[in-house]
Amino acid sequence: MEKSIENIWKEGFLEGDALVAPKINNLYSQKSIHIIDKFKRMFRINLIAIVAFSFAFLIVSFFVGIPITGIIFFVTLSVLVFINKKLLNDLEKIDLGISSYQYLKAFNQWVNKQIAINKKMSRFLYPIIFMSLILGFWFKDAQGMPLGERLVGEILVGFPETYLIFGIPLIGIVLVAVIICLLALVGGRIYKWDLNLVYGRIFKKLEELMTDIELSLIHI
Repeated sequence: MEKSIENIWKEGFLEGDALVAPKINNLYSQKSIHIIDKFKRMFRINLIAIVAFSFAFLIVSFFVGIPITGIIFFVTLSVLVFINKKLLNDLEKIDLGISSYQYLKAFNQWVNKQIAINKKMSRFLYPIIFMSLILGFWFKDAQGMPLGERLVGEILVGFPETYLIFGIPLIGIVLVAVIICLLALVGGRIYKWDLNLVYGRIFKKLEELMTDIELSLIHI
């Protein structure tokens, strides 16, 4: 970055040729320093952590006998990281030559876009992760045969009238389908909860800062 957030704020949150009282710059400069840089740093670290975790889980999955889970998990999170990396690149393209107030507004718009995209993806992410676990344990080797088939065999011993579809108990298919639908419905909420847990304080400071600046501009 050619200009740091601190330098941008020292130049004022309006265009350079506008009449801005110096006390306004002094009032908000301390509040605004590093807020966006801190978000970018945390965002990058979060993406790196996701990549590291998915890769580690991929390796572990082969050792515990559920490679299907590890592969699906790794591919899904890789797509997630790829999309968010592109979003981060878009954030870096925001013109730093505009006024600081406009820069913050552009950043806020980027945040809203990023949240909307990830919220939609979460409706697919959590069901996919759940299904990867089901498939992984279903095909896990259990004394020479898949664990799922062994469990179905034991169920049929106790309940021989169990209705099967492609060798799978109907009740099991219905249960999995219900859980997938529930995860798709609440996936966005789970994402928002996770987002607020990680970035909640930064977003709150950004919102308070934008509100304070807008109120100050009214009185200029």
